[in-house]
Amino acid sequence: MLNPNGRVVMISGANRGIGLATATALSASGYRVSLGARNPDSIDASAFAGQVEIHQWDATEDQASEDWANATRHRFGAIDAIVLNAGIMITADLEHGLESDIDDMWNVNFKGPLRLIRAVLPDLKASGHGRVVNLVSLSGKRLLSETTFGYAASKFASMALTHAIRQNGWDSGVRATAVCPGLVDTDMVNSVTVPEGQTKITPAAIAATVAYALSLPNEASVAEILVNSRLEPSL
Repeated sequence: MLNPNGRVVMISGANRGIGLATATALSASGYRVSLGARNPDSIDASAFAGQVEIHQWDATEDQASEDWANATRHRFGAIDAIVLNAGIMITADLEHGLESDIDDMWNVNFKGPLRLIRAVLPDLKASGHGRVVNLVSLSGKRLLSETTFGYAASKFASMALTHAIRQNGWDSGVRATAVCPGLVDTDMVNSVTVPEGQTKITPAAIAATVAYALSLPNEASVAEILVNSRLEPSL
């Protein structure tokens, strides 16, 4: 297992939900964390155990990823890992989904992470054990409901990004893992109810999954981790 002490990890969408839970857990375990969010003022730096950098980052802004990466390098001198967590979900089905909504999901769920990876990939390769964890969602593996067609399409693209990172960075020790949760108890799915006897996954459980993926040595890479919140057919 890789020792987290002193390793630098960037986490997008770190002001709430999975991102905040992951930032808190990784900081407590010894990582130095660089947190990106559209509203950085909503992040309380004193809540973290170790060194923290907080930066404004918007997935839709072309220069934002380079600016955040540069700020992280300036503060810590290295980038060892990145957690691609920021995402949005808008209902867009096959017949009635607005193209503008699909464009928004494409920009945040695929192009934003792509810009981040392009900004930090040289650092991850230089690390020799660079790590990427992409919060893809089970919607990147299957279409459970036709109403989530637009969201799933952006997440299928996000899954492709994960595997492109694995192929590109393999010889330099970069390892990428797609973490694919079902329903997680976050603001994004507040309006979604679950049948009696079922539950939503806690953000803390996904944070622990991310920490596991980051900790694996180069010779034990896991490409995809599916985290179910309900009993589903094998994917």
